[in-house]
Amino acid sequence: MVENGQLIGGTVEIDMSTIEGVDHRSNNNLIKHLKDPDFFDVKKFLFSTIAITRVELTNNENRKVTGNLTIKGTTQPVSFPAKVEVKDGIVKANGKLVIDRTLWNVRYKSGKFFDDLKDQAISDSIEFNIKIMAKNNFN
Repeated sequence: MVENGQLIGGTVEIDMSTIEGVDHRSNNNLIKHLKDPDFFDVKKFLFSTIAITRVELTNNENRKVTGNLTIKGTTQPVSFPAKVEVKDGIVKANGKLVIDRTLWNVRYKSGKFFDDLKDQAISDSIEFNIKIMAKNNFN
């Protein structure tokens, strides 16, 4: 939603089948594993959402976006910095969101839940690069 030329809220749907990594495009074993039930269970939970509840100005172009992120049916509050532009009814936003995956029940090889992993533990932090381009439908 846009009000007075500024993004104030809305819901963004994320197609989890589009997961890619910087060094791992969408068609390799790591990305395939991320889509499996061990991680995001994409066949069962094809879409995740971010419901934006607040957008605060931090400087001329940058905003602090706050909302509720739903992954695998679990919803948790999140905040992240983003560059937001609204022009001619088009909203563009770019930002980075870092989450603790275990808050969304993604526990595979997490040292928080499995004591015997040693050097097999996987970091609980996941970084998402967010790129949104959407038409404001509320003009």
